[in-house]
Amino acid sequence: MTGKMKRRDFITLLGSMAVWPIAASAQRPAMPVVGFLHSASPGPFASALAAFLQGLSETGYTEGQNVAIEYRWAEGQYDRLPALAADLVRRQVTVIAAIAGNAPAQAAKAATTSIPIVFVSGGDPVSAGLIASLNRPGGNVTGVSWTATVLVPKQLELLRRLARNPAVIGALVNPSYPDHDFQVRELQEAGVSLGQKIDVVRAATAHDIDAAVVSLVQQGAGALIVANDPFFVSRRDQIVALAARHTIPTMYFSREFTAEGGLLSYGANLVDATRQGGIYTGKILKGAKPADLPVWQPTKFEFVINLKTAKTLHLEIPDKLLALADEVIE
Repeated sequence: MTGKMKRRDFITLLGSMAVWPIAASAQRPAMPVVGFLHSASPGPFASALAAFLQGLSETGYTEGQNVAIEYRWAEGQYDRLPALAADLVRRQVTVIAAIAGNAPAQAAKAATTSIPIVFVSGGDPVSAGLIASLNRPGGNVTGVSWTATVLVPKQLELLRRLARNPAVIGALVNPSYPDHDFQVRELQEAGVSLGQKIDVVRAATAHDIDAAVVSLVQQGAGALIVANDPFFVSRRDQIVALAARHTIPTMYFSREFTAEGGLLSYGANLVDATRQGGIYTGKILKGAKPADLPVWQPTKFEFVINLKTAKTLHLEIPDKLLALADEVIE
């Protein structure tokens, strides 16, 4: 009898041990999920993605260890964003990181009023209806912002100084970009204030870009400015190559272009801005509320000159202009 009792107790003990890991697993909190919604393609934005993951890690989160990430890339097709955002909402992600322009955040905000949203954008989030104000965003949205169009007058001024005050400056804009109309207005107003004629051409595809640059050259444009747009970042190799082929001095909005051989760039550091987006995403995962996080804004903009490209274009850069540069690529 005693032996049977001991055997029964032993079997009972084994049964309880078998159940314990299952119960413990059930009690373990689920891994949070970040919905990463981007307006462009992964390849050209690899460095920005790495920076986002770095920002997450600075707040204690590592993909695959204590946070999962669902990636959605619009591949430059802005009309795909609403469906991609809706899919992330259906999957009940913990937070949505809406990267590259206002459009991803607008799509996410239209899809949910409860899931926190962190944007990284060169557009104006207030006029876009994303937030109430930069210091007090309100609602479920906050993020990182710099209004790229505000930089247009300075970009034109720097370009004019190097391109020897051309009679006509061409401006490349994307008609599919949500801020297109605002960009065109800012370009034209900046041109008027500087006494500079601006010839706007539009391109929404790789083929359009080729045709637009050729058109500007044929119309006698003496320089080119490229409007802020994630799609143009993804096509930077093509745009830089066209500017070199047609020997047209060109101003870009980020150093991603000058690093690839573009002549000039003036704008925010996109990689650092995206890292800040990762930090904000991590803060929200830790319990912060978007309404309590003021929009982060860069305090410095980078002016980069590619000296090698200037020599190829037979442009002599004035010493005063070189002195203004934050970086000179030789």
